[in-house]
Amino acid sequence: MGTTPFEALYGKQCHTPLCWNEVGYKELCGPELIHDTNEKIKVVTDRLNAAQNRIHNVFHVSMLRKYIVDPSHVLQEQPISLQKNLTYEEEPVQILDRKEQVLRNKKIPLVKVLLRSHQVEEATWELEEQMRQQYPYLFD
Repeated sequence: MGTTPFEALYGKQCHTPLCWNEVGYKELCGPELIHDTNEKIKVVTDRLNAAQNRIHNVFHVSMLRKYIVDPSHVLQEQPISLQKNLTYEEEPVQILDRKEQVLRNKKIPLVKVLLRSHQVEEATWELEEQMRQQYPYLFD
């Protein structure tokens, strides 16, 4: 086989700057070779950076798909009583689960709390000690 692996794969010669070198015998060690290689790597890096600057983070319309109707995607309206400053208080209703978060040298007890006006999938993990202090009725 009289061709390079690149030529065998792609049917043309390799034109990257890393392959550019003078024809002839050259010693394959020493600081000159390292310096030449570093210079060629910088050229390739600069070209890649220039190419990346031209690319924008957008998507193409061809990536969109038709929406398939699913009744579980419909959100149920839940009444919320707002205060005068348009805020509301999240009130826990039930403890769903318990677990301990194990760190290197301590354990943190957590409880999974279901909040009023939320579904089970939206339950959050909270510190057990904090929940006992603020909402002791949950632990009766």
